[in-house]
Amino acid sequence: MVQVSRLGELKSPTRTLARSDDYVEYCRQTAKHARDLHDLALRGRHLKEVTKAICQSIAEEVSLGPGDDLVDIGCGDGTLLRIAHQLGVNSAIGLLATDEEVALVRRTGLDVRQALAHQLTLPDECASVVVCNNVLLIVPREKIHASLREICRIAKTNARIYIGEIPSAPPKDPTPQFATSREALSYMHEKHGLRTWLGLLRRMIWSQITGQPLTISPGTAISFFATSEEFSALAGAAGMQVVRQWPHEHYGGRKNYLLRKAS
Repeated sequence: MVQVSRLGELKSPTRTLARSDDYVEYCRQTAKHARDLHDLALRGRHLKEVTKAICQSIAEEVSLGPGDDLVDIGCGDGTLLRIAHQLGVNSAIGLLATDEEVALVRRTGLDVRQALAHQLTLPDECASVVVCNNVLLIVPREKIHASLREICRIAKTNARIYIGEIPSAPPKDPTPQFATSREALSYMHEKHGLRTWLGLLRRMIWSQITGQPLTISPGTAISFFATSEEFSALAGAAGMQVVRQWPHEHYGGRKNYLLRKAS
């Protein structure tokens, strides 16, 4: 948690506006306040078609089809799982960071379970296809090796493994920084409307009453990035071979990787 500003206008023992880059907590709060299942994809409600296009592309890249056992780490709203079932896979399991997300997606009838990338709650060699898209970039660097080892562990020999949206360099954080609570409220009203403005105002008032700092979880922090050479070396150390790599078609500065588990 990083202190980023002072609430100078609000007279109370609580003087700090704090920022948390705990992505698990961000996912939990997103699920709690979701108004659309696609909110769990964390791309924005207006980008449903982008999510569908990305998932369709992933299915094609790994040649997903009948007889496959798919594990989708960070399955979001379950779009890829639904595509998998349409293609006639043997099984399709989705993993999400929090129980709150799992509860929402399970209501659609999909097999979704709680797990983190570095602690997958699945048996050895259970998947012929493993997908981990738009996930590792927010995993702390110290947990990347364990995450890649876990991906390799659950993959069958010669399994197709898709790891997507790995930044090649640290991106600029797009989250605005506020010097005062007034600036934060003005920004929320201008960019997100009255409802969001009121929600932030209520949180500010509550923080003053309770004496606790107001915590904003923007969910934009990039924890892991790697050049192609570095990522290939990390994958190799975990027991995987890079088959091919290419720039992401929607997000500049990120790369996708198709790998296989070494025999």
